[in-house]
Amino acid sequence: MSDATHNNTTTTTTRDNGGNSGLAFIVGILIVVVAVLAYVIFAGDVGSPAADGGGADLNITVQSDGDAAPAAAPDAKSAADD
Repeated sequence: MSDATHNNTTTTTTRDNGGNSGLAFIVGILIVVVAVLAYVIFAGDVGSPAADGGGADLNITVQSDGDAAPAAAPDAKSAADD
């Protein structure tokens, strides 16, 4: 009888497809969008005259039906200066 020889070869191949690089790209885009929105929302000069191209005309009218407030007494005025 002949001896049967069995040779089993197992080959495992792993490949890194970079699956996390797509996720990192999306997260990066979201961070940029949030930063731009925060700048637009919280920027201090959004309504300033420089941003408006020189500002706009503003008219304020105050009307009252009652009497004017009484003038301050002279003693109170000099005490405020001390």
